[in-house]
This record gives sequence, C-alpha cells and structure tokens, in this order.
Amino acid sequence: MNGDAGVGARVVVRCVRADDEGRFLELAKVSSAFHRPWVVLPGSGSEFAAYLARFDQVAAVGMVVCLRGGGDLVGMVNLNEIVRGPYQRGVLGYAAFQPYAGQGYMVEGVGLAVRYAFEGLELHRVEADIQPGNTASVRLVERLGFRKEGFSPAFIKIGGKWRDHERWALSKDV
Repeated sequence: MNGDAGVGARVVVRCVRADDEGRFLELAKVSSAFHRPWVVLPGSGSEFAAYLARFDQVAAVGMVVCLRGGGDLVGMVNLNEIVRGPYQRGVLGYAAFQPYAGQGYMVEGVGLAVRYAFEGLELHRVEADIQPGNTASVRLVERLGFRKEGFSPAFIKIGGKWRDHERWALSKDV
C-alpha cells in the first residue's frame, strides 16, 4: 500500500512508518493499562522495529488511524494472516490510543481499513477475534456489520496467557 488506505470525515488511515515510532510508543505506553488484557503493543524501539518488519504488504498490512489534516495518531489497525487463493481473507487487529478512545474515531478508521481490505486488497472476508468482555471492541465490529460466528477457548496467546476469543467476520457481497 502506498499512501493512504482511506480518508474519512474525521480520520485518515495510512501505512504505519518508521517515523511514527516516537509518538506510537508514547501513546502505547499511556494506553497500556487501558489495553490490558486485550492487546499488547510495542513498548520499545526494538519492539516497534519488529512490529514494522511484520508488515510485508502481502501477508500483513500495518496501518495507523490519524486525525485528518496531519493530526495525531488515534489508533492502529492491522490486517494479519492474509491468505490468498480460495480463501481471500485477512484477520483484523486494532486498538485505540487512550486519549482518543470512545470518540468514534476507531469505528471510522477500522471501517476505512475494512473497505481497503475489500477494495484495495481484494479480500473476500475479514475476520476479527475478540476476547469475551471486550465490549468496546464487540460494539465496534457490530457497528460495522460483522457477525459473530463462534467461540474458541484458549485461542490466542496474549501477554503470556492463552485467552478465549469470540470469532467475528464480515464478507464482501454477503
């Protein structure tokens, strides 16, 4: 992906870049208690470098949600585990940064990232795995039209612990 993945009324979604490191790490630190136990974001320069290295634009795409007009980072969105062939699917990951949580920016930003997944990457399906109890995340995907498809115990290891997840999905043209 070159440039913006999408421009909305209040936010822009674009590729995460090396020059985002300082502000990303600052916001991740401020937001760490807010994210616990749902997600663990990079906390150091080396962790951020490893995070960036994951995004090859083929199997994974990393994006940030920014306020329009060159504004601050409000969150991050990833499309991970992109599989081509008969699947044409990716797994969505996202997190708001604490100063901007609960203001609707991430609904708009994740919506733009999903549109990019369908239109730009030509995926057929986007999945989101959400821990039970993460009501804000569930509300976000529900607002975007995702449907709950199931429950997987001890599905993903986060923060050193295997955690249960609900599986949500949205398919193009379904």
